[in-house]
Amino acid sequence: MDKTIALKDGLIINGTGNPGFYGSVLIKDNKISIIRQSSDSIQADIEIDCTGKVISPGFIDLHSHTGLTIFGEPKHEPKVFQGVTTELIGIDGISPVPFKNKSELERYIWLDSGLNDYPPESPDWLKTIEYLNKVDNKVAVNIACIIGNSPLRIWGVGWNDKPASKKQIGNMKSVLRECMEEGAWGLSTGLDYPPGAYASTDELIELCKEAAKLGGFYHTHTRALLSTKNNVLAPWEEAIDIGKGSGIPVHLTHYRQNPGKGTYQDYLGLVENARENGMDVTFDCYTYPYSGTTLTIILPNWSKDGGPEALIKNLSSKDTRDRMAKEMNPSGYPTHWLTNFKKPHNKKYEGLSVNEIAAIKNQEPSDTIFDLLIDENLGISHVGFGTNPHTLPEFVKHPAGMIASDSILFGDYPSPRTYGNFTKVISEFSRDDKFLTLPDAIRKMSSFPAQRLGLHSKGSLIDGYDADVIVFDLPKVHAPATKANPRQLAEGIEQVIVNGQLVIKDSEHTGNLPGKAVRRGRDS
Repeated sequence: MDKTIALKDGLIINGTGNPGFYGSVLIKDNKISIIRQSSDSIQADIEIDCTGKVISPGFIDLHSHTGLTIFGEPKHEPKVFQGVTTELIGIDGISPVPFKNKSELERYIWLDSGLNDYPPESPDWLKTIEYLNKVDNKVAVNIACIIGNSPLRIWGVGWNDKPASKKQIGNMKSVLRECMEEGAWGLSTGLDYPPGAYASTDELIELCKEAAKLGGFYHTHTRALLSTKNNVLAPWEEAIDIGKGSGIPVHLTHYRQNPGKGTYQDYLGLVENARENGMDVTFDCYTYPYSGTTLTIILPNWSKDGGPEALIKNLSSKDTRDRMAKEMNPSGYPTHWLTNFKKPHNKKYEGLSVNEIAAIKNQEPSDTIFDLLIDENLGISHVGFGTNPHTLPEFVKHPAGMIASDSILFGDYPSPRTYGNFTKVISEFSRDDKFLTLPDAIRKMSSFPAQRLGLHSKGSLIDGYDADVIVFDLPKVHAPATKANPRQLAEGIEQVIVNGQLVIKDSEHTGNLPGKAVRRGRDS
């Protein structure tokens, strides 16, 4: 039996958005009790004085790329030191399940290794239930899984850019239903990442109809290719159309104003109009101006038609290299910095921009990219300036928005949001700049994402809820991660409790791994 824990005499901000109150939290058998009277009579195996500290629910990250890497780094320090206790994986249409065979799974991990890297050992799962069973009591945080449309498309259609037949869509719907019955929470898309990018709007509407039947939601990285000078909102309008056509709740992920594209009122107005018309539309945003994803995203979709082998072949052909170079957007990627080099002779390029590396190699930037992707077997990440920092607070504070990290947990120079996304909300957006109150900041990282996901016993400090709790010293909360030095742990989160066990105690990691799979049906 777990030890009882008493968090005594702190300011309890319970995650609902309501103002805090002073009291104590008693944790027993992974459930919490709120105690408002004197703490003198409270007895527990572990008693922690929280005078002058804030007690709040653990944070829930609805956009994490930890589904593979967490098995190699189960202590999950970059996130638990920010107070994260539950994460959703499988986003951007890229989930670790389902697959027909191990070969297809390994090929898919290879294709998207610049975004999700590799597990420490060869994967030994194919089904959702098999993946979720690997999580329990083996990682530091709770893991929920959503199903990406790319694995569904590989299952039903294959790796090629071709329309799905009615029979193939029916097959994908059946597979999605089985995944959700095994505990997945809905459908995700990453419509800039093939083969999921090859799906039509109608195909996605049909899949979403199936997810909606089981109470799931649609979590989408939208289709950037739809954006035009005259309609920068077209990718998100497609997402709204999918919601209208299927009846599913829609969640727009890493939603923000791209520099020079529209106004923040345009983006937020789209969400507000949809909600006023009766739709359930929400979004999340991260708190840094830096993007971060696989380097292969800048290559045209046709270059990946057929899977990773086809991409390597196209990267190796002069004719296709010339065509790719003409079709890549020259305005952004040359200044982006690269990370996740595995070959020793390439480590010197960690954190350098494409232009800087091209100058060292005396090459055109496009040739530098093509050669490095071949040499590193596609597994390179790039980080760049991708958000208007001046309008970012408008997204952070909007009532329909919540906070998510889009965290990529590998490479020497990841986006600093991986290490500071949540603490930055507390320290800068709330405490220092006062864009939103502390109770509302916590709501956006706890009860609101729990509501979006469909959790019924997490995200709030309410009697009988699960014991995912954090304690922080508000004046000391700080996110030291920077572009130049991104791998710096957050400060000020002193206690982190996951499923009734201390993962962080007095600002030190205990080594405990009490995380569990959070399953739809059982936990909803």
